[in-house]
Amino acid sequence: MNWQEVCDDPILQNLPYKIELNRHGEVVMNAVRMEHSFYVERIQFLLKDFLPNGYCPPELAVETEDGVRSPDVAWISRERALASRGALYATVAPEICMEVMSPGNTELQMTEKRRLYFKAGAEEFWLCSEEGKIRFFTPFGELESSKRVPDFPNKIELFSE
Repeated sequence: MNWQEVCDDPILQNLPYKIELNRHGEVVMNAVRMEHSFYVERIQFLLKDFLPNGYCPPELAVETEDGVRSPDVAWISRERALASRGALYATVAPEICMEVMSPGNTELQMTEKRRLYFKAGAEEFWLCSEEGKIRFFTPFGELESSKRVPDFPNKIELFSE
């Protein structure tokens, strides 16, 4: 199966989980919990506030060496977005690719996604724990804060009063 077939298959439309495609053409699905979606929304809004001159799409399809992956949230500059205009997926990874951990995810899976996004051209990879703690990475290792967005919080509170 290729990404065009995934996009066109009516059976795969409107599913309550995220779909990715690995290098073998196999569909990979991840179910998410309510808090996962809330973290995605909150991070997306914060990113847009900090970096208003780009796009913050959720689940942007990105071509990697292991098939098409979709970070939970991405920040992509206008220039990179235009470079993939008309394509089914981003041919160069967004500058920031961010994943929110789910109970079904492992640290090893996230390490592999981080590697794939960096190899595809990402500058930073952010990982949000199930408790809202944000970790920031560049291809050279983990950072205390984002280089691109130094004031981005390292903890997201969903239900603060």
